[in-house]
Amino acid sequence: MAALEYYFEDFAVGDTFDLGEYTFSADEIVAFAKQFDPQPFHLDEAGGKASHFGGLVASGWHTCSIMMRLNVVQMVSRSASMGSPGVEEIRWLKPVRPGDTLNVTSTTLAVRASQSKPDRGTVTQLWTATNQHGEEVCRFKGTGMYRRRSAG
Repeated sequence: MAALEYYFEDFAVGDTFDLGEYTFSADEIVAFAKQFDPQPFHLDEAGGKASHFGGLVASGWHTCSIMMRLNVVQMVSRSASMGSPGVEEIRWLKPVRPGDTLNVTSTTLAVRASQSKPDRGTVTQLWTATNQHGEEVCRFKGTGMYRRRSAG
């Protein structure tokens, strides 16, 4: 197993991490919707055209799942992550359509060492997904727990 790159001490307010990009296909939008969010505008082009979206769009939960996947690949799998106590806020700002390529970043908003458990701390980050037109389509704020290199 490779050495971990990120521990609690490696995060500072203002740090921004590029988590990569992902392109959505119509087939995967429909497959995700059939299993997890079967609303008409996620299931097929006709249902999308009949909606206020005017065409097929990805579920916001699909978008968040892709953002999480990119975070795991680029950050969590290389860190001393101890999970997360939760997400504070999610905003779906623009629809994600077939063929859209999203670039995802994570910006550190707060870093706090645990007072009761000196082996860890929390890092609050804002994750942002921007499409190929430079439009922000989704953002969410969440907190992760990370082990410290030493017990404090």
